[in-house]
Amino acid sequence: MTTGAQPRTLLDKIWSAHVVAQLPGADLLYVDLHLLDDLHSPQAFAALRAAGRAVRRPEAAVAVPDHTVPTTDRCAGIGDPAARRLIETLAADARWAGVPLIPFGDPRQGIVHVVGPELGLSLPGLTIASGDSHASTHGALGALAFGVGASEIEQVLATQTLLLPRPRTMAVEVAGAPAPGVSAKDLALAVVAALGPAGALGHVVEFCGDAVWALGIAGRMTLCNLAVEAGARTALVAPDDTTFDFLRGRERAPVGAAFERAVAAWRGLRSDPGATFDRVIALDAARVAPLVTWGTGPETAVPVTGVVPDPDDAPDQIERVRRRRMLDYMGLKPGQRIADLTVDVVFIGSCANGRIEDLREAATIARGGRVAPSVRALVVPGSGAVKAQAEQEGLDRILLEAGFEWREPGCSMCIAMNADRVAPGQRCASTSNRNFEGRQGPGARTHLVSPATAVAAAITGRFTDVRELTGDRASQTTL
Repeated sequence: MTTGAQPRTLLDKIWSAHVVAQLPGADLLYVDLHLLDDLHSPQAFAALRAAGRAVRRPEAAVAVPDHTVPTTDRCAGIGDPAARRLIETLAADARWAGVPLIPFGDPRQGIVHVVGPELGLSLPGLTIASGDSHASTHGALGALAFGVGASEIEQVLATQTLLLPRPRTMAVEVAGAPAPGVSAKDLALAVVAALGPAGALGHVVEFCGDAVWALGIAGRMTLCNLAVEAGARTALVAPDDTTFDFLRGRERAPVGAAFERAVAAWRGLRSDPGATFDRVIALDAARVAPLVTWGTGPETAVPVTGVVPDPDDAPDQIERVRRRRMLDYMGLKPGQRIADLTVDVVFIGSCANGRIEDLREAATIARGGRVAPSVRALVVPGSGAVKAQAEQEGLDRILLEAGFEWREPGCSMCIAMNADRVAPGQRCASTSNRNFEGRQGPGARTHLVSPATAVAAAITGRFTDVRELTGDRASQTTL
């Protein structure tokens, strides 16, 4: 008797369609798209030249400077010598290899993980490689995207393939609907807090559930972006009508009948009923509050109405020591109320929260308000297209009138590889994805938050439940 095919996960479907060869302990995968940036690619190009190798498929790559670009005074060029060298090296490498380049000064330039989707380069079912670890962002469109190291960048450039062990699968179901004032960033931080820094290690996370389907593409990108902070290899969301509507008309997406044929194929990119995952995690969106991290890992998120935890409550001695170190670095004590912590700097931007939807969220809270005199607040759009659209909608005027700085696109203060840095000992409310020691500058104290919570902190000068500003005093929710 013939039986039906075994139900497959979304990962199974994309992975199997790209296997070139099966080797002991790993598969050789074909890579559809390679995203290059100014920070991670120079070593790989140099190695290719030294070995006398060419780039296998230059047309399957795109290079975009983002990590080190200045966000002010662009008419004056690139003042920092190290940044100028990296950006000029990327341009020279792209010319040598024939790789398409979106150069510094191009109106389309921006953070590579913002530019790829908005140009329609990132499509459902593709495999994508990038030297930046937050390549998982593209999984929001149903693409299987991996952050890779320098030697793997070289491998993809030379062979258009990537050797990877097959990851395990994890379904993260976010059910229900979030309360007012709770954004995709809060949901993402809640997932990372629930899993811990290594809870998804070796897995590809597939996000699903009513709360996920209700998100736009920007919110799904935020979820997928932060999945790697729980150790995930990458993350996925099955494409649906929201995905197709987002991609329709994009510069590099299929057009006309070709687009409709693509959509018909993309509709099959979802996990089959009965597909087996190695792990399944459930989260109730209604129980998530606006969150703030207190430590030096994204998993240290607590409600803005909560307190700094006591390290002695940790489950083991190693974790107790780790938490004491975090508190010492952050200048905090157990039991301190998050709402009593004042902020010096507010940063809105990054590949986690630099899209037009994030800036709309920020402007909604900022309208009619004023940044506290003691706070420096800056907004850095994720791309030139995001900046132009925000200016067309008047979001820049709202933010400028409220006292925010309005910048040019780039990674900016997320990674502090240009002049945008937090001074030692300063406390920053940041919409970025990492709060590691020194991430925003030596001695910088970073608290990860949503755009709405960041604006609330900028206006009040302290961490504030955004619902206090919007008048929504619904019952408090918890993790």
